[in-house]
Amino acid sequence: MARRPLPRILTESAPLARMAHSTSLTRSRELARTAAVSACDVLHPLITIGRGLRRLAAAGRGRWVDTPRENRGPLAFFVGACVLVVCLVPYGPLLALIAVMGAGAWAGRERTPVETGPVEAERERLQALYEALVPYFSVEGDPSPLYAHDGGWERVFTEHAFDDDGRIERLQLKYPAFFTDGEDQSRFRIEQVLYAKAGRGREYHFGWDELANQLTVTVLDALPADIGAQRFVTSPGETVLGFTDADAVQRTLPVTAGEETRDAPPVVWRTGPRSTEPHLLVLGQPGTGATTLLRSIALQALQHGDVLVIDGGGTGEYGALSGRRGVLGVESGLAGALATLEWASHETERRLIAANRARQAGRPAPEDTRRPLWILADRPTALAHVAVAEGRDDPQRWLQTPLRHGRAAHVTVVVADQFESAELLSEPVRAHTKARVVLGPATAEEVRAVLGAPPHTTPTASVPPGRGYVRLGSAPVLRLQVPATPDPLDEATGQALRQAVLSLLPERTVPADGAGADPAATDGGPGDGGASTDADTGRRVDMSKSGDTGVAGDAGDAGDAGDAHAAEPHREAVTVGGTAEAGGVTEAGATAPTGAAPDAGKAEPPAEPVGAAGVRVRTVKEGESRAVNGSVRALPTEG
Repeated sequence: MARRPLPRILTESAPLARMAHSTSLTRSRELARTAAVSACDVLHPLITIGRGLRRLAAAGRGRWVDTPRENRGPLAFFVGACVLVVCLVPYGPLLALIAVMGAGAWAGRERTPVETGPVEAERERLQALYEALVPYFSVEGDPSPLYAHDGGWERVFTEHAFDDDGRIERLQLKYPAFFTDGEDQSRFRIEQVLYAKAGRGREYHFGWDELANQLTVTVLDALPADIGAQRFVTSPGETVLGFTDADAVQRTLPVTAGEETRDAPPVVWRTGPRSTEPHLLVLGQPGTGATTLLRSIALQALQHGDVLVIDGGGTGEYGALSGRRGVLGVESGLAGALATLEWASHETERRLIAANRARQAGRPAPEDTRRPLWILADRPTALAHVAVAEGRDDPQRWLQTPLRHGRAAHVTVVVADQFESAELLSEPVRAHTKARVVLGPATAEEVRAVLGAPPHTTPTASVPPGRGYVRLGSAPVLRLQVPATPDPLDEATGQALRQAVLSLLPERTVPADGAGADPAATDGGPGDGGASTDADTGRRVDMSKSGDTGVAGDAGDAGDAGDAHAAEPHREAVTVGGTAEAGGVTEAGATAPTGAAPDAGKAEPPAEPVGAAGVRVRTVKEGESRAVNGSVRALPTEG
């Protein structure tokens, strides 16, 4: 059926169509638009003031609504009083009107909108990071998944910040509640993905909020490595192991770095009878600062106590401590180490017995039992190899008593070794060193094996000396930077650091070459028997192993030593760590029977001072004396 055309009245020849396309109508529209623009230009100040007054009124109404009902009456009275004062002041209403108009103009001004949010490159980086996390945070059958292959990052990345180079500096993300955030392996996978996608070469801190199901990733700044050896502001029983992040501890110490003084957050290790982690274990790679840490601890310990040093590596790194006040010995050989550690074991037992008897008698513990004694053993496993080759005891055997009972006897043990020799550490060393330090580059598994918990940061590409992690007991794992404490006798040490270390060393009581002896270090004469005098404090220390000491198990050793030298009629003395013993003392305190007494008129020659070896045996034969370094047993006499 054919379609009929429309009537002519409805076609383009109609009057309405002609009116719509007329030139006069178009010109009228242009004139109206021009008039409106001109009116806006003329009335723009009034429009701005009106917009501002509307905003001020809305803000005032909101403030009135937020005001509690009991405070609205005083507020209305205050506003009315202000209006009354303005009305009474000359030209007050005019000035008030001008102020209101100015405030309205300022509040109604047009603000240029500030572009917020990431730029295109940053959005692409966030989207790539989101897609990388999808396989770990998504499961099949989730009705409303946070992470999906076709999803966007806007829902899960609640906070994000970028540095000037366009790399992620801070990121806070949400993860589903079914994710096993309590398992270390699950956390480790997510941390590795974020570390790879956010940019390698930097150190990130991962803060897991298990309650809110949120993970915060923060880029950490490098710990300051310009803090050197100095006198730290601490109380007795506190030792500064190094420095960490500002938000990790609630304490700061004033330190001097170069020419400036600032506050730095320290890692303070507390020792003594009330310490929960009285002993320390340090592990690391060669050249990572373990010896530096032990040297720093020794300089701090010499302020209030005595120090025994065992240098298992035999490199002479502790030569600057030899002959100093408070340093009882610096041993690098197997014989000297065995003698020194055996004496330390017996000294621990003596302190316990003396303190127990004093408490039973209602008296305070003797002063010499309350003076801290530090045993610093650097690489004791190196001496274990030598001991096995020579068929002698492992030096770590004598650390068992100080480790188990040292806390009550004010005896602290610090052991440092390398990862390659960690398996050779004895069971008491592993069991009783609750404070742990890992220095140098190490994987998360190695850090977890030593500290008992993985670190919350990622490893860096380059690790400076003295950089690592520390954990005191069950506390969180912290980053650590050991203060620079180099060997002052090393030619490569800078002059500033050398002077800093030398200024902390106590005065020398024995010449470095052993040519002379300090009167405080000499023995008390032939009648002293098994008692010796401390080179630092002048106190007498009973080192005998006879039956009156009350120590079980030592009488047999003393008897063996006595049988070996019962027929020798010569007096012998052993000096351990600057103390001299008369009366045939053998094996660092074992008393051997003596023969004929020397002539009454013959004076006993002075004891041999402690030199670099730390242990010297003086044998008197026919009025002549000779000194032998590095021996623990009495020398057999000739003939």
